[in-house]
Amino acid sequence: MIVVLVSALAAGCAQDGSAAGDPVAWEEPPATSAAADPTSAAPEPSATPSPTASPTPKPTPSKTTAPKAPTGKWKYVFPVQASNVSYHPTHSGYPATDIFADCGEPVVAVTDGKVLEVSRVDKYSKTGVQGPNNGGLSVSLLGDDGVRYYGSHLTVVQSGIEAGVRVRAGQRLGTVGKTGNANNVCHLHFGISPACKRTGDWWIRRGVVWPAPFLNDWRKKKSTSPVSKVASYKASNGCPSAP
Repeated sequence: MIVVLVSALAAGCAQDGSAAGDPVAWEEPPATSAAADPTSAAPEPSATPSPTASPTPKPTPSKTTAPKAPTGKWKYVFPVQASNVSYHPTHSGYPATDIFADCGEPVVAVTDGKVLEVSRVDKYSKTGVQGPNNGGLSVSLLGDDGVRYYGSHLTVVQSGIEAGVRVRAGQRLGTVGKTGNANNVCHLHFGISPACKRTGDWWIRRGVVWPAPFLNDWRKKKSTSPVSKVASYKASNGCPSAP
């Protein structure tokens, strides 16, 4: 069962580092030449009554074409495939989310993309440098949408998941765990960020955009994209150096 240890996470995961055609307008017919030239003689009245004039035809609106789906329509799925899952809308220290589920539950790619970085060895130490190794076992993914997605504290990384490998939305990346500075609480640290040119930028990779609004929609099978939020962050901040 999920154990939510908020105080423990605030002390530990708060420092997690390694680890979105118009209708045709009708015009009046042009005036007759007689109306145009007042000096011309008026026509003689006809002995035979003129037939009843046909009703003026109404213009037929042109058919409009249904708009095409916008380019860049990506599929997103919730990163933890389990029935018993919870997460906080906020995170201590920086924008990210801790997704609580039992250890061993599947962690999957949230969208189609390419694996950027993989950590298969838990190098975290409470007495060591805090930041770069805090995530323990982790995977970062560059989505086809240009956004980087990061999951850490894994128990294991799935066989075959290596840097450069393409994955599909929903493909298994590993399992929920408590490696790194997870403080013995089973959960997935999940971060969203722009992909900077260098790798190992744990201070950005850990998360710069709040994931909860997107997780809420992905859980409801709505493919809301974080692209604009990430682009806005990058435009304002770029890829800053480590704090």
